Amino acid sequence: MTGDPNCIFCKILRGEIPSVKIHEDEETLAFMDVMPQSPGHCLVIPKNHAANIFEVSTDDAAILIRATHRLAQAVNTALKPDGVGLYQFNGSAAGQTVFHIHFHVIPRYKDVELVMHARDMVDKSVLQPFAEKIKAALR
Repeated sequence: MTGDPNCIFCKILRGEIPSVKIHEDEETLAFMDVMPQSPGHCLVIPKNHAANIFEVSTDDAAILIRATHRLAQAVNTALKPDGVGLYQFNGSAAGQTVFHIHFHVIPRYKDVELVMHARDMVDKSVLQPFAEKIKAALR
């Protein structure tokens, strides 16, 4: 793993900041978003630091999209939403708030509005049941 000492996701990867992990392998980490836009909102990051799509290597991009695909399938199976949104932002003008490339996997439900991005932090106890359901679907 390479990393930026000030990047919050690199700090999560190093264990300096706690997270509610869903899946981890040698190349990626999937975990619950602490500021979810919808119940079950999770993130997928590569272990190699790259700020955005323009900096990530082709190999790491392929690894990241495979992990995102797998997580999206698990979210769909576990939570049975009406849809699943996959989002990836590049640069602050595009809405990126953490400069470590990542995908948002956001379950969408009919007639339920998304909460504003990066607004309200929720407690780990709220996130854990969603993580457990998604983990079970990954098995």
